[in-house]
Amino acid sequence: MPAVRPNEMVDAILDAFQESGTSGLLLSSPSHHPRRFLLQTETGNVEVWVYAWTLTHGGRPSLPDEYRIQMTTVSSPLPLNPKGYTVLLGYEPNLNMFGGFDLGRHRTFTTGSPSVQIDIRRINKAMEDGLAFDRKDNDEIAVGIRPDQLLNYIANAEELHRLGSSTAMCRLLTRASELSEISKQEMAQLPPERQRIVSKVNRLSRAASFRRQVLTAYENRCAVTRMQLRLVEAAHILPVGAEGSTDDVRNGLGLSPTYHRAFDNGLIFLDEDFVMRVNPAKELQLVTLRRDGGLVDFKRCLGERILLPPDKQQWPDTKTIRRANEYRHIAA
Repeated sequence: MPAVRPNEMVDAILDAFQESGTSGLLLSSPSHHPRRFLLQTETGNVEVWVYAWTLTHGGRPSLPDEYRIQMTTVSSPLPLNPKGYTVLLGYEPNLNMFGGFDLGRHRTFTTGSPSVQIDIRRINKAMEDGLAFDRKDNDEIAVGIRPDQLLNYIANAEELHRLGSSTAMCRLLTRASELSEISKQEMAQLPPERQRIVSKVNRLSRAASFRRQVLTAYENRCAVTRMQLRLVEAAHILPVGAEGSTDDVRNGLGLSPTYHRAFDNGLIFLDEDFVMRVNPAKELQLVTLRRDGGLVDFKRCLGERILLPPDKQQWPDTKTIRRANEYRHIAA
C-alpha cells in the first residue's frame, strides 16, 4: 500500500477530530513532522503534536496480520510538545482507522527508518469498540483507534500505554472498551490509578457508543432543523446523572449545538407527541432580562413534530420524555 499524501493524512486527522466532537486547525506544514494542531475543547484550546505515517503490511509471510509504520524523515529523539500532547500514530486509509503507539518507547531510536507494529485484527476490533488493545511480547501496548475516539485516545495515551502493559490490565481495558461488565470486586483489587483508567475507558466507550447510535438513528440530522452539515450532536433526553438515565438510543436525540444547549438548559422541551416546544417560563425569563434577541427566529423550527428515526424501535421513549420534563420542572 503506498503512503498517503501529506494533505490526505492531515485531512484524515482533522476529520477524526471533528468525529471526536472538537474542531482542529493545522498550525504547521502538512508535510513535516510533527504536524501541529490547535484543538478547541470544552476546557479551552490545546496544542497537539502528531507524528503519523501510513500503516502498511509488515511484509513477513509468517505474520500476515502484522501492520507497521516506517518512521521516515525524522531524527532521534523526537521533539515533544512543551505545551500539550504529543502522539505517535499510524493511519490505515482503506479502513479509515488509526493505530496509536507508545511514544515513550519509540521517541529515541537508532539511525535508519525504524518500524512500529500493530496487529490489524486490533484495528478491525476498534471499528466495533472504538478502542482495542494489542499487547506485544515485550509488554508494549498498541491501540486500535476509531476516528471518533481519537481525541479520547490523545488525552489518555500516556496512561493507556503505561498502565496497560500487564496481561491482566490489558484484558480489563479490553473489557471496558467492549462495555462488558467488570465486577466491583475486580475493580477493588486494582490500585487507584488503574481503577481510574479502566473506569475512564468504560465511560468514554459508552459515550462514543451512544453518540454513534444516536447519530446513525437520526441519519446525522438535527431532529429540530433537519440539517446535517456535520454539526449534529447526540443529546440525552434524561440527562446523564439523573436517576433512570441510560445510554440507550431511545434516550437520545440528534440536535445541532444551539438546540442541544437550549434543550439541556430547559429553554426547549420535547412533549410526549414528539413535538419540540419552547418552555414558557424560560421564555418569560429571557424577555424580562432583555436577553431575547433572536428568539423569534429561534422558535421558527419549534412547534411541530421532530424528525424521528426511520426505525420506530429507536424513537424516544415517552416515559423517558415524561421523566425528563419532570426533572427539568417543565409542565408539559
